[in-house]
Amino acid sequence: MDTSRFTPGDPAVEITRIGPGAWHALDDGRIAGRGEATTRPDGRVFLSVDAWHRPVFDRLARAMLAALPEPLHTVVDETDHELLTAWRQAGLRIRRREWHYLVPTDPGITGPAAPPPGVTIVPAGSAEDDPLRELDRVVRGEVEATVGWPAMPAEVVPRPGGDTVGDPAKYAVAAEDGEYGEYVGLVRVVRVTRLPRIGLIAVRTARQRRGIGRALLTHALGVLHHAGIETASAEVNEANAAATALFESIGARRADSTVELVRHGR
Repeated sequence: MDTSRFTPGDPAVEITRIGPGAWHALDDGRIAGRGEATTRPDGRVFLSVDAWHRPVFDRLARAMLAALPEPLHTVVDETDHELLTAWRQAGLRIRRREWHYLVPTDPGITGPAAPPPGVTIVPAGSAEDDPLRELDRVVRGEVEATVGWPAMPAEVVPRPGGDTVGDPAKYAVAAEDGEYGEYVGLVRVVRVTRLPRIGLIAVRTARQRRGIGRALLTHALGVLHHAGIETASAEVNEANAAATALFESIGARRADSTVELVRHGR
């Protein structure tokens, strides 16, 4: 892959803030670069800079970093070595790395959706709303008590009532003692593009290491396969050894990786 980003040259530019989260680099009145600061729903601020020349990038980055309260974040494709170097030299440090997996949906590759004895998979769209939201709150509490929220993706945002369930129809759940028993695990599939994404898979701590997570995942993939979809995607935190092992055990392959960088207080 050609990761060349910056062209030679050092144009004389003027940095202008054109809005609360927007900057332009002007070269004799022409736009030579743009900078943007976006506040995500969880409150974190992410920076992006679009510039052909490295000096223009540097000046835009310095202006944004000086003007905004920290911490400040950005996300970079790890193969874009020049951009990664530029942000690191601006003072940001790698916070987390996520692997992007391409996941087969064929049960002949992933294996059957076979939950352990006493556990039933409730398909997406069939889960009861209140128990689903209660499971979501319990799972989030367990995450907070272990790895903590900073290890979770930016899309995981608490909603009113403390849960993060947006559309319940996207969730399949694992229930103990039959379909109407206690919910102990969930999987969310997001189908907003041609490549559906496994947005979340989680099992209550006390029910882990029983094959529930694998059963939920292979069930969700089987539903996609039945719909004619051959491949899904997933992002897995490099530090999550259990999730990495799970996806690789069903034939998922790493396609690429991204890194999130952050700059804390000066």
